[in-house]
Amino acid sequence: MAPILLRGFHSVAMGRRVIYGDRIISLGGLAKYRQADVSVRHTSGSSNLWHRTNHSQINQMEKRTLQTERRPSLFSDRSQLKYARRLVIKLGSAVITREDEHGLALGRLASIVEQVAECQLEGRDCIMVTSGAVAFGKQKLTQELLMSLSMRETLSPKDHTREDAGSIEPRAAAAVGQSGLMSLYDAMFAQYGVKIAQVLVTKPDFYNEETRKNLFCTLSELISLNIVPIVNTNDAVSPPMFIVDEEVTGPKKGISIKDNDSLAAMVAAEIQADLLILMSDVDGIYNKPPWEDGAKLMSTYTSNDRNAIQFGKKSKVGTGGMDSKVSAATWALDRGVSVVICNGTQEKAIKTIIGGRKVGTFFTETGPTGSTAPVEILAENARLGSRVLQSLTPDQRADAVNILADLILAKQSFILEANGLDLNEASKSGLAKPLQSRLSLTPSKLKGLSVGLKQIADSSHKIVGRVLRRTQLSEDLQLTQVTVPIGVLLVIFESRPDSLLQISALAMASANGCLLKGGKEAVNSNKALMELVKEALGNVGAANAISLVSTRDEISDLLSMDKHIDLIIPRGSSDLVRNIQQQSQNIPVLGHAEGICHVFVDRDADKEKALKIIKDSKCDYPAACNAMETVLIHRDLMDGDFFTSVCNMLKAEGVKIFSGPKLNKLLTFGPTVAKSMRHEYSALECCIEVVDNIDDAIDHIHTFGSAHTDVIITENSDTARTFQQQVDSACVFHNASSRFADGFRFGLGAEVGISTARIHARGPVGVEGLLTSKWILNGTDHAAADFADGGNRRWIHESLPL
Repeated sequence: MAPILLRGFHSVAMGRRVIYGDRIISLGGLAKYRQADVSVRHTSGSSNLWHRTNHSQINQMEKRTLQTERRPSLFSDRSQLKYARRLVIKLGSAVITREDEHGLALGRLASIVEQVAECQLEGRDCIMVTSGAVAFGKQKLTQELLMSLSMRETLSPKDHTREDAGSIEPRAAAAVGQSGLMSLYDAMFAQYGVKIAQVLVTKPDFYNEETRKNLFCTLSELISLNIVPIVNTNDAVSPPMFIVDEEVTGPKKGISIKDNDSLAAMVAAEIQADLLILMSDVDGIYNKPPWEDGAKLMSTYTSNDRNAIQFGKKSKVGTGGMDSKVSAATWALDRGVSVVICNGTQEKAIKTIIGGRKVGTFFTETGPTGSTAPVEILAENARLGSRVLQSLTPDQRADAVNILADLILAKQSFILEANGLDLNEASKSGLAKPLQSRLSLTPSKLKGLSVGLKQIADSSHKIVGRVLRRTQLSEDLQLTQVTVPIGVLLVIFESRPDSLLQISALAMASANGCLLKGGKEAVNSNKALMELVKEALGNVGAANAISLVSTRDEISDLLSMDKHIDLIIPRGSSDLVRNIQQQSQNIPVLGHAEGICHVFVDRDADKEKALKIIKDSKCDYPAACNAMETVLIHRDLMDGDFFTSVCNMLKAEGVKIFSGPKLNKLLTFGPTVAKSMRHEYSALECCIEVVDNIDDAIDHIHTFGSAHTDVIITENSDTARTFQQQVDSACVFHNASSRFADGFRFGLGAEVGISTARIHARGPVGVEGLLTSKWILNGTDHAAADFADGGNRRWIHESLPL
């Protein structure tokens, strides 16, 4: 098809119609152009701009025309920001220029341009309000002036005018900086195929209704043409905006425009933007100047917070202080524009904000319906709650756990009713069967939980404050090491609501504060169980020591709260644990990414015992992390009927069998070859492999295992001893099912998780795994100088009984 030429092209919203030159076409009528390669000629003044568009661009035109009809929406939660379609991004001078004030921060600016271009190409409307022209121009003119002065001094040594180098007229600097800044923007955006337009404004443009109307008509037209308008104040011809302070008057009275923050707010409100991002050199709004003690970043700001803020000095580069940013942000918020004030030097700030992450300060009138307190507050409460628990006697902490154990049985129907809602929703949504199994609570499960919590209560009397070591350092100088809680734990778990009760009881017994984040599939169960936890804690005055984190909080935000959280414990799928381990850079993670457990059947094994242990290890609870995934069979056992017996038993239990590469070579036909020997099935599936001897079995486990739990079945005690010494796993069993790797079965009462790490705690982690220690020194008037040469005191270093 030959190209279609549409002369005098422009796009204007008219209901559901678009004007093409002198023709009016309905949006539906655009469909006939979708298969065509359309050449559009846009005439503007004396210049002709040829724009070539295809099917996707026509589709974008439809979307953008529709967008001009909609009213702006006010987002009440960060998670909704991904729906923002029209963005205004304001760049402060401190963002654009280098910290040493010697040029532009090209790398940072390039990153911001890339993000804006990506947003534009995604179908969003982007408008930029940029500072930096004066600062950029001053830098360029300073260099030119210094070179000129240097030349004059060379020609005339008596000419001492260098001191004038710092006095550069701001208007002249703006005239130089504006052209250079726009040239740079043009080159950068061109790399992504995005076109830009410069819109220079002065304050009088907002006083006159005609010029005001023309300004925003220009912006609307540029937006409709898929062009990014870059708005800047024309400081070359008007006084600096911060000198004049009166408000804009007229039919559309507006904010007092005295800097680019207020200008950006005005633009955002007029063009009905969904989101305004004010980028400066600070992380957001603090309750007081960031350099002062007690300053805290406010992740969310409402109008009620205005009186709680103490403002500091403005940026040394730009014209707008933090108070002006807050004023601009609240003004825009009142007109339906959501606002985020953030640090523009942060990597990928724009995309991160749109992704819903906690970056900067989010301005909103009210929080989302049913929202909980900010997670920072919950973490601070957990810290205070931990200190309350530490101040209690062991009997009081044990009482709290016992109360929780009793509540589980007393309110069984309440718990099961909430769990039933989750199970029904899980069934409708098609949640995987193993996860549904973990989600389910039953009367027998609840009874087992209650018994386990009673064990925790009984063991908690000698946990916190237990003396680990006593040393007489010198006469009347005694050192004691005692156990203390870690502090605040963040436990992230999937599917299993019973984890909430176990973890809460362990936290109570160990006097730790705790934040719990469960999966959305167990939301009703978790809320019901948390009511029980709060009731039990309330009896000892520590109700806020443990809290359930709202599902709206991003895990990535929680993982960055190293000032509030001391240890992260993930419980769930290998993907969940692995992602948390990778994302958490400053907070230690206790857990295991995979549960690839082996059962090795030695040639000296009792075959009946082997069948029983293999069956229990795989079939008792195949979704558990301590379930067997691979059976290793000694080659000598392949000559008889043992291999056939294993296969028949597993098939009778509904287990799908895969073969390892060595086994596959021995069989004419048989199970499908496993895609990987390092795989956690978490279902009624497993792999069978052949090994030549115990050394081969140990090598296989070290190569493909996850250091979780591994088992040997043998009647040879020497072989068993070698296996248990050499296998480097958290749990190594002899003639026992891998399913015994469990806190309750170990007598720990319950477990907060299983760790395959090699520091702090390993294997099922009970109360003791949630403790650290501190040193207590008691002296009289001891000083280190007393023990120096010639001093009057001597070291003893004598170990004392506990």
